[in-house]
Amino acid sequence: MHIDGKHYHTIWVKEDDSKIIQVIDQRLLPFRFGIYDLKTVEDTYFAIREMIVRGAPLIGVTAAYGMYLALLEFTGGDLKKHLHEKADYLKSSRPTAVNLAFAVDQMVDFVLEHRLVDDLAGKTLQKANQLKASEIDFGDKIGETGLTIIEELYKKKGDTINILTHCNAGWLACIDWGTATAPVYKAHLQGIPVHVWVDETRPRNQGARLTAYELGQEGVPHTVITDNTGGHLMQHGLVDMVIVGSDRTTINGDVANKIGTYLKALAANDNSVPFYVALPSSTFDPDLEDGIRDIPIEERNAAEVAEIEGWDGSETRTVRLIPEKSKVANFGFDVTPARLVTGLITERGLCEANKQSIQYLFPEFKK
Repeated sequence: MHIDGKHYHTIWVKEDDSKIIQVIDQRLLPFRFGIYDLKTVEDTYFAIREMIVRGAPLIGVTAAYGMYLALLEFTGGDLKKHLHEKADYLKSSRPTAVNLAFAVDQMVDFVLEHRLVDDLAGKTLQKANQLKASEIDFGDKIGETGLTIIEELYKKKGDTINILTHCNAGWLACIDWGTATAPVYKAHLQGIPVHVWVDETRPRNQGARLTAYELGQEGVPHTVITDNTGGHLMQHGLVDMVIVGSDRTTINGDVANKIGTYLKALAANDNSVPFYVALPSSTFDPDLEDGIRDIPIEERNAAEVAEIEGWDGSETRTVRLIPEKSKVANFGFDVTPARLVTGLITERGLCEANKQSIQYLFPEFKK
């Protein structure tokens, strides 16, 4: 995907220094473009926690590179203890997105298995690069899977396909292509007329700031709406399908995604609008069955709700929205029950949101 016509990934190894990992600083978008350097595990933790990087696939890959940096920091002693301490530290940065733990565990296992080989750091960097490449490939294939759904709708409708999405599950969240947006980009490239309703996604406004930005960069028609508008649009036949991403999906098909997703699923169900979730295999948690009970829901800083950030024409400013003494509850995610999900769009194809269908596509999840 592109920014001002130039192809970018959201994370890469610095060209002239393999000890530095660089990421697009998503806190600055869409008003400014900046690059943030990761030189230490602490830098990586900060980037994940403070949402310099965000989106489950990107968080996982960033953490993988963080474990590479952890190895570079090792100066002697108990390597296993060092790695597990750094792994636990990184995992604590964002508790809901399962990709983080998935990638960290893969890196720890790799390093311990290859600890006696020559150029361990180089090979560990290659492993992180492989995890990054896998996520890009997942997004590409998710796009192909979702494209078939959009093509089918277009054949029936013969007019612009209106797609509603929530938060940002685009290439900015997934290194390239995205999850929920990947089918949109594929359809757009094939000349199918698509239009995206972009939820603003309070309180961090990832839809208004990030999804709208990247769709605009690719020339995809879109309209930013308030988070509460989707139900109205569905009632009036203005939404043909909903596609969202996921931060963690259970083996039974319950989906944790950005707060407000559940309400979109309820509205879609009430108006017979197909509700799809696009996700790679790395976002499934095969050990969990009851998403509402078992998925940890991150509670974030009250300031995200109490304040809002915007561009005044020359710089970014933050202003307060609520009374000084009012309390804030800031839940980062909610869980959409499997019964409200029309289908799961994955890199291996489309499946229903239930254990049997998921395990058919991913037999490695069977116990």
